[in-house]
Amino acid sequence: MNTVLKAGKATVGTPIARTEMVIAFASKGQFAQQFADAVAGKPGAMPWWQILEQPGLRFGRTDPVADPQGRNIIFTLQLAETYYKQPGLAQKILGANINTAQIFSEPTVQARLQSGELDAASAYRVQPGPFNIPYVSLPDEINLGDQAMSDRYAQTSLQLGDKTYKPEPLVYYAAAITGSAHPDQAAAFVDWLAKGAQSIFRQNFYDAPTGASALRA
Repeated sequence: MNTVLKAGKATVGTPIARTEMVIAFASKGQFAQQFADAVAGKPGAMPWWQILEQPGLRFGRTDPVADPQGRNIIFTLQLAETYYKQPGLAQKILGANINTAQIFSEPTVQARLQSGELDAASAYRVQPGPFNIPYVSLPDEINLGDQAMSDRYAQTSLQLGDKTYKPEPLVYYAAAITGSAHPDQAAAFVDWLAKGAQSIFRQNFYDAPTGASALRA
């Protein structure tokens, strides 16, 4: 949306929904009960990040070079290092940034969880819900879903080749295009997305963009 605004193609980007990073996990398998106990907050349950560090756990993620989600799980675990005071946490769980043993195409990750080929995987919260795949929710300080945490998220970065990436809050925006043939209808549609369509977003596992501010040119 910032690209659209900077190009002069719109004047305001209206927040309409958001998501956040979660850790999806297989409902059956060696580590399923440990994850379930962590989600339930049972006394003595192992924290989610310690479960992911265990030998033999099969973790899946997408290619950080090609897919933003692949970068976002790296950002999340980098932020978790500080949040949980666990230096080296990201490397222990992910290995190298480009770890081919963990990297799969996005459409296949959920299927691999369902089949038991993977024990856990990175995901946006909108992804496991439709497949009834369980997941671990993460604190706002690390899940990239809270625009109010933008300054905190910006404390981390990722170097891939000659590019440096910074995390951005996982907020979705809509805008009426400047000079469109039907500006009134476009503005009305954006307003509907921000208000009337919210129940549809909730049904499809998107969260309300609570606290997110409009973007302006």
